Amino acid sequence: MEITFTEQAIGKLTERLIDKETLIKLRYETEGCGCVVSGVPTLWIVDQQEDDDIIIETNFCSVAVERTKMVFLDEKLKIDYVESANCYSLKSPNQILNPRMMLIEKRESTNESKA
Repeated sequence: MEITFTEQAIGKLTERLIDKETLIKLRYETEGCGCVVSGVPTLWIVDQQEDDDIIIETNFCSVAVERTKMVFLDEKLKIDYVESANCYSLKSPNQILNPRMMLIEKRESTNESKA
């Protein structure tokens, strides 16, 4: 799997004090979706990878992806920032997987989740 961040996404992530040492998780969120096939990709800022995660090196920072959810993602992915919607998008050459992807803080050092 190949994941690339656009310059716009890198700029916005850097504003959030995210750098090359930060671990971002591309989470395939299925809670409340009714079916695992109806999941929604979301970005999480995390402290560490989980047992089922695979680490993908990108042009910006490492991204953890759940091994069991990789089947729902394409081989080449691009993460962009959408200024007009104040969110991120996840695209592949074949489709838009999430045009309004949230970035959620999940680090324990913050003591709470925030978008």
